[in-house]
Amino acid sequence: GEVLGLLDGLSGASIVLTDHESWRQKLLMSPWVADASIRRMFPGTLAVVIEERQPIGIGRIKGSLYLIDKTGTVIDEFGPNYSDLDLPIVDGLSPRGEADESVDEARAALAGRLMSELASRPKLAGQVPQIDVTDSRNAIVLLKGDTALLRVGDQNFTERLQSYIDLMPALRERMPDIDYVDLRFDERVYVRPQASSGKRAPARRGG
Repeated sequence: GEVLGLLDGLSGASIVLTDHESWRQKLLMSPWVADASIRRMFPGTLAVVIEERQPIGIGRIKGSLYLIDKTGTVIDEFGPNYSDLDLPIVDGLSPRGEADESVDEARAALAGRLMSELASRPKLAGQVPQIDVTDSRNAIVLLKGDTALLRVGDQNFTERLQSYIDLMPALRERMPDIDYVDLRFDERVYVRPQASSGKRAPARRGG
């Protein structure tokens, strides 16, 4: 319906004389449209092809919630009409000092890579209710039912999250109250307990 509204006036126009690019630009004004094309199909038809943006998270920007796609583009303000979407909250997208709903490109790219990788592991993705990309080189992830902040860096997200899940019973037995877990290093996981002096306890994966 929104697309048809943007194309109001096109129906009945000459397919030869119509400026297709101007109508295409009108379609791109919709935040839901990632790309669009209009082509002639003689004798009297115009074919419109739309590439729709897919929301991958709910960005918390300047105190409000917005649907965002894998590039960090704001699609629409999140509200009751989108309550059926089970998407993680994404914090840290806004550059400091910006007054509007602008999004930092590097942080948005990190969020997009993380969520795209999680999409290949639906069961694991369902355990991630919140991420933070304030540091564009080190995403922080929260898992459902767990309070530890998981530092997963900027790559190998699913592998690192799975390693934590596999280690979690042993870690919790040794250290019930965990502040954060740093998963960025190959064969070691660094754990910081809550209310500690700042020392981190290294643990080998699987041990």
